Amino acid sequence: MSKEKRWPFKIYPIQFIALGFAAIILLGGLLLTLPVFSQSGKATPFIDALFTATSATCVTGLTTLTTSEHWNMGGQLIIMILIEIGGLGFMMTPIIFFAILRKKVGLMTRIILQESLNLDSLSGVMKLMYYILRFAIGFQLAGAILLAIDFVPTYGTAKGIWYAIFHSISAFCNAGFDLFGDSLIGFQENPYVLFVISGLIISGGLGFMVWQDLMNYHKTKKLSLHSKLALTVSLSLLVVGTIVFYISESGGRFIVDDSQPLSRFANMFFMSVTARTAGYFSVDYGNVSQAGILFTIVLMYIGGSPGSTAGGLKTTTFGVLLVRTISMLKGREHAEVFRRTVRPSVVSKALTLFFITLSLCIAVTMVMSITEILPRFRGIEYVLFETFSAFGTVGLTMGLTPTLSVVGKLLIISLMYIGRVGILTVGFALTMRLMKSRGGNYKLPEENVMIG
Repeated sequence: MSKEKRWPFKIYPIQFIALGFAAIILLGGLLLTLPVFSQSGKATPFIDALFTATSATCVTGLTTLTTSEHWNMGGQLIIMILIEIGGLGFMMTPIIFFAILRKKVGLMTRIILQESLNLDSLSGVMKLMYYILRFAIGFQLAGAILLAIDFVPTYGTAKGIWYAIFHSISAFCNAGFDLFGDSLIGFQENPYVLFVISGLIISGGLGFMVWQDLMNYHKTKKLSLHSKLALTVSLSLLVVGTIVFYISESGGRFIVDDSQPLSRFANMFFMSVTARTAGYFSVDYGNVSQAGILFTIVLMYIGGSPGSTAGGLKTTTFGVLLVRTISMLKGREHAEVFRRTVRPSVVSKALTLFFITLSLCIAVTMVMSITEILPRFRGIEYVLFETFSAFGTVGLTMGLTPTLSVVGKLLIISLMYIGRVGILTVGFALTMRLMKSRGGNYKLPEENVMIG
């Protein structure tokens, strides 16, 4: 075996991905502790710097410190770089250097890219990576130009351009970091900005493989089952979400004036979009109805599509579970959709993900309900909202984040990391050596169990 094919210290590709994200988070946290990056010129506590670095790299948006008030432009630049690296995948950085230096990408790098993109084979990995890079730069540049049209007249040329670039990257990467101090509440009556940000969020959260399918449709005249399922679930959640919020926040409970139908619709639509791992908010979630809070939690848990900048359970995982349920109710043995049968192994993986992630979020919620202080007139939804927001790498909060205890911060950091890297990636990275030491697979005798 050649030296290129050997892993130093026997680190497997899936472990490299998990450790890579952790290393970037740690480096970002250490940099953000430096006094030179804070507005006050004082060192930032490591736990808060680590929390910010994790939130940026895991494209979440939850912050214990106000980005616009605590960090100077240097600190904001570091946060923006972490967002870009975390949104596109940390392996995109060496790919850029390979492209600039015109170096050939080695086999091990290709294997890591395959694992990070969750692809079945190495075929076309580099072509897809270069496509993702061009696609992401193009969308973020277009978004920055569209935002600059509104921001430059309002904030001036230099500040307006900086705000446009930062928020375009943050929105496309589904990060939710803002430089306004109150997210997009100041743009509640500005449908233009809300729709531009919504477009960036949807573009980043739909998935790069889906976009590649859509771009090539004029040639192939077909979409993969993955793309069909991702598009169907995403569109359905956007439509249903807008309708649900329009109903739940009616009757004077919503803070947008009913006399402005376009602004009202823009905010309803934005609430449906941003809950899908974006983190920006144009309304105060402390004023949202209980029904709206519950549905937001559901949307945050589902998240975006695989191979995107989004987190959460993922739209296709939810779609597979829904398809399997409908097929079972129809008396079908297999999950069938769009005249295709979903592989049993995929259904099994979806069920495993659903059980593990839901159990994890419930367990963290229980612990945080003990360690955190709930304000008066607030129930368990106050912590539940924060927990699912962290796991889905969303970034929405009802106000708990700034008051988190050290234990709460560590728990939220862990959830953001798991939500971005993936629960299976983290799990396999921790148990890979044990799995290898046990040798080949074998099947034990079968026996029936009554359920239902």
